[in-house]
Amino acid sequence: MRRIGSSPFSFPEFRGATRQLILANLAAFFVLAVSVMIYRDSALAFSGALSFLPRAFLHGWIWQPFTYSFIHFSITATLFELLSLWFLAGFLENMHSPGWVMGLYGISVLGTAAAATAIYLVCGTLGLKLTEIPLYGCFGGIFGLLAAIGLLYGDMEFLLFFTIGIKARYMVAIYGLVSIAMLFGDQKMYAFAQLGGALAGLLYVQMAPRRGVSFGLSERWYGLRNFYYRWKRRRAARKFEVYMRSQGRTVRFDGNGKRIDEDSDDKKRWN
Repeated sequence: MRRIGSSPFSFPEFRGATRQLILANLAAFFVLAVSVMIYRDSALAFSGALSFLPRAFLHGWIWQPFTYSFIHFSITATLFELLSLWFLAGFLENMHSPGWVMGLYGISVLGTAAAATAIYLVCGTLGLKLTEIPLYGCFGGIFGLLAAIGLLYGDMEFLLFFTIGIKARYMVAIYGLVSIAMLFGDQKMYAFAQLGGALAGLLYVQMAPRRGVSFGLSERWYGLRNFYYRWKRRRAARKFEVYMRSQGRTVRFDGNGKRIDEDSDDKKRWN
């Protein structure tokens, strides 16, 4: 993969998948904030149902992996998350398609929930102590974006805490080590979920189509559709061969359902 040299800190253009993700999270934040002001208890209960808890997810609340990333409570944390999302997603969108960036973010969010569920099940099976905390916010998607930048553009320089210049791969390593250290504290599930988001982002970079998952799925769909149409044509050709033999004539078709002796018949017709 190509590498990019050092660059001063600046926010990328606000467009495409970056704009869609930020506006969606911002809208969800204001809807929840207004709802809490008007219907505090009901709004908090509703937001709790949309946050991710492995126990609730395993008991049928299957929408939580898709909704928890849109739940935001603190203004400060939300501002930091959305600024990080703008910078990281916008940076990647300068080199990749919006569909690719959107797929990376979505897979990282789902990978975060999957990791939290995995550590919950393992600790429950082994009888280990685990403090189950609700997950909310887009931190998992951000970790996936950050891991992808560290893998693809490790030589790119960022400003850590807006003051210290550091290469992307080292910044990713620092965040990863902090998450690993958190595994030895009370927030094991949160830390492991972060690492799961980063791992999902790395797997997406290695395995996803260059133009994004949606493009790859559409290509696969059209390939299957064309395969079906070719099969129908071959089947019709075989039926026509049988019919013509019953009429005392012989016609032949190739493997694509195209008549083999069409050219020879045309030549005989005109000679």
